Amino acid sequence: MRLGIHEKGVFFTKRVIVVLLALLLLSGCLACAGKPAAEPAAAIRVGALKGPTSMGLVNLRKAAENGELTDTYSFTMATDASEIAASLVAGDLDIALIPANLAAVLYNKRTEKGIQVIDINTLGVLYCVTGDDSISSVEDLAGRTVYLTGQGTTPEYSLRYLLEQAGVTDCALEFKSEATEVAALLSADPSCVAVLPQPFATVAMVQNEALREAFSLGESWDAAAGGSRMVTGVTVVRTAFLKEHPQAVERFLAAHADSAAKASSDPAGTAKLVAEYGIIEKEPVAQKALPKCAVSCITGAEMESALKGYLEVLFRADPASVGGEVPDAGFYYAAPKA
Repeated sequence: MRLGIHEKGVFFTKRVIVVLLALLLLSGCLACAGKPAAEPAAAIRVGALKGPTSMGLVNLRKAAENGELTDTYSFTMATDASEIAASLVAGDLDIALIPANLAAVLYNKRTEKGIQVIDINTLGVLYCVTGDDSISSVEDLAGRTVYLTGQGTTPEYSLRYLLEQAGVTDCALEFKSEATEVAALLSADPSCVAVLPQPFATVAMVQNEALREAFSLGESWDAAAGGSRMVTGVTVVRTAFLKEHPQAVERFLAAHADSAAKASSDPAGTAKLVAEYGIIEKEPVAQKALPKCAVSCITGAEMESALKGYLEVLFRADPASVGGEVPDAGFYYAAPKA
């Protein structure tokens, strides 16, 4: 059968359309092949230690409660880090905000390297507090007695490292079991010298106007350590959860970064939430303490450099403080390349 000129034109046009549609479909498929499939929303169980470690999380928590995030969240907050650690090891939490050295211990000893650090959430929160105007640096602690908590843990190791770096050999450390005991000593005698974490340092100064902040141990560390940072808290994820929900972890990191940034840009609103969630009872104290709590969300290479240097210092002081060895490269999460 022969086609007329008009029919041939129609037939040719249809073939062109079919070819174009096929090409469009193929290009769409190729584009999709280069991207991971969209991951459904996840239910994320988050545990946090009450205090500065969780203060950068409160804006994320409120956003989750308001239904503003893709994923659903449940939150657990505890005053004892061992409680959060036990839940994480048992698989009852997916993400946890815990002390930096505890994360290393869990990685090396209790989870068979089954966790990864995804961000640093808090830098140095230790402060020297006293009513003695002659104290303004680590060097000024020579010949003095310093009261503090945390014997055999990071407050002791951090202060001893700074004393060593400053060449101070005659500073006596006297340990108390709780920060409230140290605060009571300062209240009774403001000439005492103490090291307190936030928000206890701020509370002590609010309660006694004779006291002042002599210096920040975190800032002293940054000046002395050459690249590492004093790291109080990190955020870790169970590796099994990360493998199952990589996009959800990335969404958490983005939301956490926004939450931490808001702690700086909106301290009044953040302090209100800090009080609402019972991290610090009084909102005015929370607002005053917040700028001193070193809230952060540091990721990637910067996170690894800062944390690795800090853990190496702790390891030299006491290998057991980081689980017997400085964690290997698998400890640090690296975001997938786009």
